Amino acid sequence: MGVVIGSSWKEKLSEEFDKPYFKELAAFVKAEYQKSTVYPAPKNIFAAFDLCPFNQVKVVILGQDPYHGPKQAIGLSFAVSHGVQNPPSLRNIFKEVKEDTGVDPDMMNGDLSRWATQGVLLLNATLTVRAGAAGSHQGKGWEEFTDAVIRTLSEERERLVFILWGNYARSKGVHVDRAKHLVIESPHPSPFSAHGGFFGSKPFSKANAYLGSNGLTPIDWR
Repeated sequence: MGVVIGSSWKEKLSEEFDKPYFKELAAFVKAEYQKSTVYPAPKNIFAAFDLCPFNQVKVVILGQDPYHGPKQAIGLSFAVSHGVQNPPSLRNIFKEVKEDTGVDPDMMNGDLSRWATQGVLLLNATLTVRAGAAGSHQGKGWEEFTDAVIRTLSEERERLVFILWGNYARSKGVHVDRAKHLVIESPHPSPFSAHGGFFGSKPFSKANAYLGSNGLTPIDWR
């Protein structure tokens, strides 16, 4: 399938790749790609890791599933391919970026790799999904793997920002040592919940203030 993960992450997560659950997960995912349309493309399954090496992570933004529509998922949570219409949650994220930082959403496109290369790990809890079937790859092992990602970052790094939107993301926050890291929580940016506290939560300026206070370069959220 041509699936690879950046060398820094391969080293840090080597024990996970050898565990029985991951071997079962890999076999399941391979079979799914062979018999169905699955997103993202195999080369992009670990795109979030490839664009943001372990030691360069500053901020983690946690999503749930990849988008399950054509030409949307690119392996980065909430992001879509350049030129694809922004989904509702991403439009709301851009609205909050504007209110929080003054960046004009009209100047932004949905491919968030520009954030990733600055140290924003755009991590989905489940890294693959069958086309048109939201949640179809949940409960197969991806969640255990991404729990390990969060736990490893929390244990081995310091002064990271974890942005957790919605109850699902918040539940993953149990793996974060809040004495060492900043955790920013709010409702999900989905249209169903954004007006319940996502708008006005100012996660982007809060993250940058924390990074700056710790001598780290803030994120350009354009």
